[in-house]
Amino acid sequence: MSFMKGDLLSRTRRLVKGLAKAEPVWLKAMEQAPPATFPRAENKLVPISLPEDVYIKKFFQKYPESKHEDAIKISGFDPPPARSYGWRVLELKEQGVSEEEAVAVADMEYRVEKKAKKKAYSRLKQIARLQGKKPPPNPYPSAIKEIQAEERKYVRDRFYNQDILKIVEKLKEERQAEMQDRRGGGGGGW
Repeated sequence: MSFMKGDLLSRTRRLVKGLAKAEPVWLKAMEQAPPATFPRAENKLVPISLPEDVYIKKFFQKYPESKHEDAIKISGFDPPPARSYGWRVLELKEQGVSEEEAVAVADMEYRVEKKAKKKAYSRLKQIARLQGKKPPPNPYPSAIKEIQAEERKYVRDRFYNQDILKIVEKLKEERQAEMQDRRGGGGGGW
């Protein structure tokens, strides 16, 4: 549709010239002082790539579960583990270590850190049990478990909320009536 190409001013001019639209009040003022036009990109947006992106991809290939367990905390100050992994590999390569060794060292450090977090939390739970207290929430929860915890109250709500139970009963009755219609109405065609 070639008549729709261009900016607002040129499109409106074409519509008015072709008698498809009445001349708007603002057209003359806009022709005298047209709006600023900004250069457009050539539809070739270059993706931003950082030096550590190669190692981040390798990290996620090696640890695909990390995408869900080590989610990015928008309000947090700590970088996600994948980015730390990439930075560590680059840091080791700058010190003269070969790429394979740098990846192996960063890999080992990630696994050690993950084990240490799990061990620290299990120790916290053990101390809380010995003191007779409720165990503290996991300081390193997975994103999936956080979402499930948020949704848990809504899942339970469907079994106890009277409004929801009424809706469920109504849906069951409608489904039962529909099944009755199918059985009763479709018998003569065979």
